[in-house]
Amino acid sequence: MSEAARNRLNLALRGSDPVHGRKLAFALHGVILASAVMLTLQSMESLPEAAHRALWIGEYIILAIFTVEYAARLWSAPNRLQYATSFWGILDLLAILPAILMLLPDWQSLRLLRLLRAVRLLKLLRLSSAMARIERAFAESRDELILFTFAAVIVLFIAAVGIHHFEHEAQPEKFGSIPAALWWALATLTTVGYGDVYPITMGGRIFTGFILLIGLGIIAIPAGVITSALLRGHRRDDDRGQT
Repeated sequence: MSEAARNRLNLALRGSDPVHGRKLAFALHGVILASAVMLTLQSMESLPEAAHRALWIGEYIILAIFTVEYAARLWSAPNRLQYATSFWGILDLLAILPAILMLLPDWQSLRLLRLLRAVRLLKLLRLSSAMARIERAFAESRDELILFTFAAVIVLFIAAVGIHHFEHEAQPEKFGSIPAALWWALATLTTVGYGDVYPITMGGRIFTGFILLIGLGIIAIPAGVITSALLRGHRRDDDRGQT
């Protein structure tokens, strides 16, 4: 195929082709939704054996469609390595990974197979303009997000060391080591607070209060950075629409 045909295929797969883009996107969305419906039906053990066989035949057909789609996207991409290592490229690969797992003798017992099939629903977001703005916002905020990721890891380690210092004698079964204290640190920094592990000493409780405040900042500041980038993206889109 010529370079022009390759570019035309790339535009169609991205939904930008004026003739075939919308039709192809609509068809792929239908396949994704059909996959979700079949996954749901296959979890119903009360269905007759014939229905389960029919659903698996449909799954093989959908896997074939996604495999062709991935190959077409990889072949038509201007930079194949960039596509293969991008979020959408990895997601497309995960969509067809069940086909590889099915080659294993005991593939039907793999719970991962069902999870990977459910991940396909994320492909519905590909052509969303809002999703495109979110991608740009993360790209613009990359340096700040990397910085806060490193900061979060450092604070996580400090929290584990600190709570181990205060609590390991009072609760050796829960805070007997720093690795064991990491679970508490993670739950506290993310403000989940499962409640299965908590400090009982005065020093541990005061330390936990400081960690909770730091955890709120670690989550709030990156959220503000991304929100600011999203607002800039909205303004740029509005400016383009007015010109």
